[in-house]
Amino acid sequence: MLEQQPVRRFRNVPELIAKSGENLDCAYRAGVMTIYGRSTQERQIELLDGRTIVDFQRGSYLGLDNHPSIVAGAMNALNRYNSLQWSGARTRLNFAITKDLEDSLAGLFGCRAMVFSLVLTANMGVLPLLACGALTNGRRPVIVVDRFAHATISYHKAVMAEDTEVITIDHNNLEELEDICRTRSFVAFLCDGVYSMRGAAPIKELIRLQEKYGLFLYIDDAHGVSIRGRYGEGFARSEFGERLNDLTMIVASLSKGFGVTGSVVMIANEAQERVLRRYAVPHAFSMGPSIPAIGAALASAELHKSPELSVRQSRLNAMNVFFNAQWDEDAVKHDLPIKMIRIGDAKRTISIAASLIENGFYLAAAFFPAVPHDKAALRVCLTADHHETDIARLCALVKDLTKS
Repeated sequence: MLEQQPVRRFRNVPELIAKSGENLDCAYRAGVMTIYGRSTQERQIELLDGRTIVDFQRGSYLGLDNHPSIVAGAMNALNRYNSLQWSGARTRLNFAITKDLEDSLAGLFGCRAMVFSLVLTANMGVLPLLACGALTNGRRPVIVVDRFAHATISYHKAVMAEDTEVITIDHNNLEELEDICRTRSFVAFLCDGVYSMRGAAPIKELIRLQEKYGLFLYIDDAHGVSIRGRYGEGFARSEFGERLNDLTMIVASLSKGFGVTGSVVMIANEAQERVLRRYAVPHAFSMGPSIPAIGAALASAELHKSPELSVRQSRLNAMNVFFNAQWDEDAVKHDLPIKMIRIGDAKRTISIAASLIENGFYLAAAFFPAVPHDKAALRVCLTADHHETDIARLCALVKDLTKS
């Protein structure tokens, strides 16, 4: 009897491995994957062989990941609590410092706040509850997912499909989304705020659809937090009002612009928070961020209330303007810190990335499945800690390498 093949509705891991394995093998042989080193100052990395390179890969957009006050916050919390982690479910006992952080983030971002160890675990906790209607007074939404939503959202399509219809639409296709809103009684749209590989969501237009159709918005703004807003509330959150509305949830990484580790879910009301605290699997059955991570996050929250935040945001903007001036292509001339320099062929992209390392720069070589086939690119992450001289030298080198 022939073995019955599984039904593949949302994932086909064997095919993904088959289509990406050769290029991954090439990238590892070229030495552009899983590189080890240590951060020294600003964006410099000392590799194991003693070489120093300038890092354009990390997403610490404000340069806070090695900020002295944030490192001190981690050490002070560790000394105060004399422990790394509370080894038990958060529905039982919690360190008081966890509540301090959630209260601080709630005040900073104008919402209720729950912290998780990763954006992945935050999405794991929220999305099944959203799909079954537990967060929307029993109304079960049709789930619509942007095709380029982050993998930590797309991974949960099969789980959400246990409870509701799940539809994937083309990237930023508002016409397609509005057609679904017209024909379904209740729709939830899942997308990124700032995409890790491709621009940003049209937040103002999504709010228009929300106001017109009662669209629920779930936005993963991992790369958008801190870079926008008076208190660094982020690319997505800064487009909403003083308080988050009941039809919006935003999950944000604390390990990118915020400069620490962990994630936060921005929640509108007490009923939603109560459901998440009782039934979100990573909260009810696992642990949250470690004590040093929470201490560092509290220090970053204080920095976000200080004048230094706007100074660093302005510095990041200046680096962005300078980078844009080096290029003629409209594709990179935007006001976000993630730049994609399109190469096309994956192996050529890998080869260029390897040459850049030899010349003192590290950029991520992005190829399938991170980006579509034949759209391989070099990803540049700009930060407030970069310098114009390094950016100018990098851009000139990339231009030379891509001509050959």
